[in-house]
Amino acid sequence: MSDTNIELKGSGFTLSVLHLQNNDLAAAAQALESKISQAPQFFMMAPIVVNIEKLNGEAVDFQLLKQTFEQLKLVVVGIAGATDEQKVAAKAAGLATLNAAKGQITPTDTNAPVQTQVRYERVEVPVEVEVPTYKPAMVVKQNLRSGQQIYARDTDLVVIGAVSNGAEVIADGNIHIYGSLRGRAVAGAKGNDSARIFAQKIEAELISINGNYWTSEQLQKVCWQQSGCIYLDGDKITVSSLEI
Repeated sequence: MSDTNIELKGSGFTLSVLHLQNNDLAAAAQALESKISQAPQFFMMAPIVVNIEKLNGEAVDFQLLKQTFEQLKLVVVGIAGATDEQKVAAKAAGLATLNAAKGQITPTDTNAPVQTQVRYERVEVPVEVEVPTYKPAMVVKQNLRSGQQIYARDTDLVVIGAVSNGAEVIADGNIHIYGSLRGRAVAGAKGNDSARIFAQKIEAELISINGNYWTSEQLQKVCWQQSGCIYLDGDKITVSSLEI
């Protein structure tokens, strides 16, 4: 069985490539508006690669280019056919730079007006996906005394023992206490709303999940000296019994 719930495969996606014949973005926008009006739903938020090879290294206002396409409800995902200087400027504007594919150019639309500034082709663009790695829980087999602190970074924390008054356990994930929780427990320390705290006996000074906390006074009214699961319901702390 796989260690993760995902499968990573190499793949490609078909994107439209728009070829700019000159640096007149206003004229290009006008030509695009005419094209989009023929099939507005097809072009709505469509990803576009802009090929600027025909500009022969001429400086391009990539921020204005992005804004122009956004006003037309198109999404510019990258620039192709750029010189080294143009690539630097495109990246500074938050655009990817792609190498133009060879041998995949389709004929220009013969029905398009002569003054149209754009044409289309289809290219395959490989997409890399970063796969999160599994990090096993930190397991501590001891009673934690006052003044001790344990932090499970980017993972769950399992304590087989008691957490005494004045001790503190912190985890970016869930916290499991197989014993009495008398000190402080902080789960979801990096902003994880789904983190939970499990304890066999709740007598905590303080519990917290993603910045939401209860003190012992609030816990005494709900689950004092009982086993329980502490979690967030919306932005409200909730406690449920571990008994089925």
